[in-house]
Amino acid sequence: MVEQEENLHYWGDISEEDYYRLQGIKGSKSFHTSPRGLSLFTRSWLPLSGPPRGIIFGIHGYGNDISWTFQSTSIFLAQKGFACFALDMEGHGRSQGLRGYVPHVDLVVQDCLSFFNLIKQDPNFGALPCFLYGESMGGALCLLVHFADPNGFQGAVLVAPMCKISDKVRPRWPIPQALTFISNFLPTLAIVPTEDLLHKSIKVEEKKIVGNKNPVRYRGKPRLGTVVELLRVTQLLSEKLLDVSIPFLVVHGSADVVTDPEVSRTLYKEASSQDKTLKIYEGMWHSLLFGEPDENIEIVRTDILSWLNDRCNIKI
Repeated sequence: MVEQEENLHYWGDISEEDYYRLQGIKGSKSFHTSPRGLSLFTRSWLPLSGPPRGIIFGIHGYGNDISWTFQSTSIFLAQKGFACFALDMEGHGRSQGLRGYVPHVDLVVQDCLSFFNLIKQDPNFGALPCFLYGESMGGALCLLVHFADPNGFQGAVLVAPMCKISDKVRPRWPIPQALTFISNFLPTLAIVPTEDLLHKSIKVEEKKIVGNKNPVRYRGKPRLGTVVELLRVTQLLSEKLLDVSIPFLVVHGSADVVTDPEVSRTLYKEASSQDKTLKIYEGMWHSLLFGEPDENIEIVRTDILSWLNDRCNIKI
C-alpha cells in the first residue's frame, strides 16, 4: 500500500515520464549535496519546444515540497519556454533532515545558492536571465537569497510571500516568548498550537483533497525551533523591506489569512526597487496557483508569464 501511495501524483496515476511528455516538457530529478553536506532532492522542468529563454529558480513553502502541486507552476512555465529548477529544503520532501525542522534559515539560503549557482555554470544556459520564484515562506527565502547575492538574479516572482506571519495565525502573547524560551532546550519538539494551514490555503474543496494526499507533506505540529526561526526571519524581513532592490512581482490574494496581503503592500511601497509590480486579487486565498478555481489560476499565471516575458524581451 505504501509503494502505491508513493507512486501517485497530484495529476493522478500517469507516470511522471508519460505526464511530462504529454505536457511537452522534459523533467528530471536528482540529489544535490550542499556545502554543509546535506543531501537535497532537486528537480528540473525544461522546455522541449526549443532552447530556454530564461531560468526560474523555485523555492517552496513551509511543510510543502517540490514534487506535488508546487510543480504545476514549474510545468506551466517550462511549457512557455523557461528552464525551471527547484529543491526540497532541509527537513522537507525527500531532502535530508528532521521532518519540518528548519533551525537555521540562513543555512537554507546558502543551500539554495549553492544549487542555483551550480545550474548557472551549465554552458547550456549561457547568459540567460535568471529569476527567483517563491511561494509563501519560499517568497521570504527569495528575498534572503537576494540579500545574500544582490546582483545574482534579474528578478523575483513572490507568491503570497511570508514577509510577516499573519496575526490571524500567529501565536498570541505570551506564547511566542514562551516558545522562544522552551526552544532553547527542546528545539525539535513539535507542540506549537496551530491549525493545519492547508484548509486555510486552498479554496476549492476538491483541491483540498488532492493537496492532502501529498505523501511527503509535513502534517505534524510546527517544531519549536522552526517557529522561533520563522518569527525571527519574518521580523528581520519586515525591518529590511527598504533594502529590497531586485525587480519583483508580488501576487497575493486579498482573502489570504496565512500571509498578510497588507505586508505585500508595504513591501511594494517601501522597497527601493525601481522595477516593482503588485497584484492583489480580490477574494483569492493563499494558494493562488493551485487552490483557486481554474479560471482564477489562469489569471494569476497570465500575469506572471507577462511579467517574465517583458523582462526577457520576449514577444508572444
